[in-house]
Amino acid sequence: MLGYAPDEQRMLAFEASSQGSWQRLGPSGADYKPCVNRKKNVCNWVVPLGSSHEHCLSCRTTHTIPALTKSENLGYWAALEQAKRRLFYTLIELVLPTPSKLEDPANGLSFDFLEQLTPKQRVFTGHDEGVITLDVAEADDARREDIRVSMHEPSRTLLGHFRHEIGHYYWDRLVRGTGWIEEFRELFGDERVAYEAALKKHYASPVIDWPQRFISSYASSHPWEDWAETWAHYLHMVDALETAAAWGMHLDHASPGGPNLRVHGLNLSLESIKQPIVEHWLPVSQFINAMDRSLGTRDSYPFIVVPPVIDKLDFIHRVVQAGSSGQVPMNFLPRGR
Repeated sequence: MLGYAPDEQRMLAFEASSQGSWQRLGPSGADYKPCVNRKKNVCNWVVPLGSSHEHCLSCRTTHTIPALTKSENLGYWAALEQAKRRLFYTLIELVLPTPSKLEDPANGLSFDFLEQLTPKQRVFTGHDEGVITLDVAEADDARREDIRVSMHEPSRTLLGHFRHEIGHYYWDRLVRGTGWIEEFRELFGDERVAYEAALKKHYASPVIDWPQRFISSYASSHPWEDWAETWAHYLHMVDALETAAAWGMHLDHASPGGPNLRVHGLNLSLESIKQPIVEHWLPVSQFINAMDRSLGTRDSYPFIVVPPVIDKLDFIHRVVQAGSSGQVPMNFLPRGR
């Protein structure tokens, strides 16, 4: 049996006994039990054996799932949880807390995976005070692609949804009410601008020159959305560079006439990541897109990272680094409570 241990950030092998207990194989280490959602083939993470939790670190943040009386909903739920675990992997790497609402009612996380049951009862993907809602229809590839095309979006993925919405959550945890707020407003704009009115204005008359300052058109709608869109791209970059480095990626032609490039994962302790973005992320993302075109598929990363966006990505990195290292207090319950 295989199970992923988030405490160790690696896959482990186990032997299951007839009584249902798991014996760790290979080098000695902590003992684990499977997440209870493994019984439904929804999760492959494990939980420390002595823990009072039956659900893994990721699954315990799920509050609502669609009715499993519909056979397709089990597959949708599994796809949503898989994308969420990939999100949590990166958050663990960044040393960012992911408490559930049970652990931190005021500042914890909760996910509602909802199904639209009637034409009038629409489900909107979004974030509100730590509660992240996703429409289970997003787990249907065909339906999600139809939505992407109808909304003229360059990219729309389950993992992208999770990374965007968690960005709103961490704005509250890392920026709101901290010493970062003035620099945030200089880079992203004043978040005190009426949100609903800003969205209506965006859909009625989108900013034409958005590519000069934003990572996406939607990012130009409001400073909160600019932060969330840029945050999602920060997580894209962190995860993709780690994967490229793990595979030993080496580019002989990273740039015309430039030196060879041995790709490295993002050093999360760096004070600034502007140079790695230019020297590593841009060539890697361009290579990925070139491979996509060779295989006849759409660009996986159809975005242009301009200097103002690099400044915003660098700001997010500095905020994360300061929060995870304890330099700037995060908005969570004190340790031990």
